[in-house]
Amino acid sequence: MKKTILDQLQQDRAEKRPVVLATFLKTGEQRLLYLFGKKGLKHIDPRIGEAARAALLEDKPRTIETEQGPLFLNVFNPPLRLILIGAVHIAQALVPMAQFTGYEVTVIDPRSAFGSAERFPGVTLSNDWPDEAMAELKPDLRTAVVTLTHDPKIDDPALIAALKSDAFYIGALGSKKTHAARLERLRAAGISEHEFARIHGPVGLSIGAKSPAEIAIAILAQMTAALRQPAERSPATEAA
Repeated sequence: MKKTILDQLQQDRAEKRPVVLATFLKTGEQRLLYLFGKKGLKHIDPRIGEAARAALLEDKPRTIETEQGPLFLNVFNPPLRLILIGAVHIAQALVPMAQFTGYEVTVIDPRSAFGSAERFPGVTLSNDWPDEAMAELKPDLRTAVVTLTHDPKIDDPALIAALKSDAFYIGALGSKKTHAARLERLRAAGISEHEFARIHGPVGLSIGAKSPAEIAIAILAQMTAALRQPAERSPATEAA
């Protein structure tokens, strides 16, 4: 591997940028592919681009045949992240579940009485307003965002920021009536109709969940489906 490629790969990993290292096995020629940013989108064989994108989404390397011979696509994905808006009881249940499945979790709540180290020991907390916190966190294609407060002043800015990002999952707690009112507010804020389909609201798989822990299970299950079955991604079904 050339030093320039190694240095760039290390920088990408340090900055948590998803990248595919493409290696032509016959010649040893290598190239870094950035399928979700500005780099690498041009001058790529569409079939290679599709294969690299699929490898990133599946988090699994693959080899494909090209005119130049077999091409090995090695995946370097950043860690999975979960950004929770609202340090509520459901968040307290969801945090350890998400951490156990490999997510780096950040809880955002400007209400310091809720978002405290006492209630969330060992968890990254932010007491900034969601729009400020989200600008700092920069959700990407390995990030899930879930709003839990029921407070439009807190949830709506987070949803708007999430919809402008590449977050693979966006969920919002609340009933169908609450979600309908939420969409009206987002519409007034300039969010387009086709973007609404990205919001899983009411959040979570419809499994009849009642307790905070059960609702957390429903949310994590839906996040997993969105991550592992990207071709089947669709708006959320009925609330948990």
